[in-house]
Amino acid sequence: MSVDTSVDTVVPARSTNAPRPAARRDRAAALRAAFLRAAPALALFAAVRLTGTLLMAVWAWHIGKSPLRLLGQSWDSLWYTRIAAHGYGHTRIFGDGEIIQSDLAFFPLYPGLIRAVSSLLPVTPGGAGLLISWTAALAAAWGVFAVVDRLHGRRVATVTVVLWGLLPHSVVLSMAYTEPVLVALSAWSLYAVLTRRWLLAGALAALAGLSRPNAVALVAAVVLTAAHELLRGRQRGWRVWTGALLAPLGWASYVLYVGIRKGDPLGGYFAVQADWSSRFDFGSGTLKFIKHLVSAPERFGFPMALVIVAVGVLLFALMVYGMDRRPPLVLLVYAGVLVVITVGGAGFFESKPRFLLPAFPLLLPLACALTKARPRAAVTVTVALAGLSMAYGTYLLTVAPMPM
Repeated sequence: MSVDTSVDTVVPARSTNAPRPAARRDRAAALRAAFLRAAPALALFAAVRLTGTLLMAVWAWHIGKSPLRLLGQSWDSLWYTRIAAHGYGHTRIFGDGEIIQSDLAFFPLYPGLIRAVSSLLPVTPGGAGLLISWTAALAAAWGVFAVVDRLHGRRVATVTVVLWGLLPHSVVLSMAYTEPVLVALSAWSLYAVLTRRWLLAGALAALAGLSRPNAVALVAAVVLTAAHELLRGRQRGWRVWTGALLAPLGWASYVLYVGIRKGDPLGGYFAVQADWSSRFDFGSGTLKFIKHLVSAPERFGFPMALVIVAVGVLLFALMVYGMDRRPPLVLLVYAGVLVVITVGGAGFFESKPRFLLPAFPLLLPLACALTKARPRAAVTVTVALAGLSMAYGTYLLTVAPMPM
């Protein structure tokens, strides 16, 4: 299917001459048509994620663990629910005070949503986090579909959504983690850029900047694409400028807030991250950990993380140089910055695959190849990936003694 046959998901602006009720009906009809177009992809995404979650739950019950507790109260989920219940100010000290981990490392949007939902509904903070993540995961899948559908048509978009739901670390999309919220905001912001809705793109990027540190990739994508469009004379007007100015506000405001709170406006947040052993060192930490992996026995999750990151780098190279039609600049910048952050960052090597989870454009080369492959080959690859994803996701949640 060509680009020209794809359907815009965002409803066109109302004509100033059209009656208000008629314009509302047109918008509702367009939204309904867009949802119906994406519905098969969303159904497949929900099916693969539900299957993976059920398999994990069966194994968890078998070994005497609570599936809901694993999904809603594991690792970072505990920090987010604590912030939602008590606000910021909690630290953990390890050893002789050499390691001090502060909850200021966690951005505020997700715990704020948890607090809002748990105050409105009779659910625990962990349950609220799961409701938010599951809803956001579906919104993210729809956004991924919308972006790819616009560029490559419905078939490639559907395959991309399924592949994204079957990534080895996609179990995170079923957990009380921030990745589903980030991807939902990022995908729709990228779609807004592709459809030249600059104010919406900037506003969504600003919200995404309040969700996770690596949302800076989306900020860079929106700002640099806007600058490129202005310099090339393709776009003019105050909306482009305003959208570009809006994009960094969320990320920058929280970084500045933490800096002021720590007494160092520009460096305070990065000092907090350094206490978590999380910093950008141009890949030095990654190289040191690779050396460790090849010289000493290690848990299964660490070499698996290395393989996933290496595949991500390869997919980015294919995305840039191996496709018949190079993706738009906004997708290249977004995916490229996420890859650079993942490879160039130090600390928590086992979490690097999760940091690549928002980089769904990396799947475009594989999705395009699968749509052109023989059906038997495409089914074989998909089934193999499904088996890996569901087995590895179960291992990460129920067996692996390391954070994600």
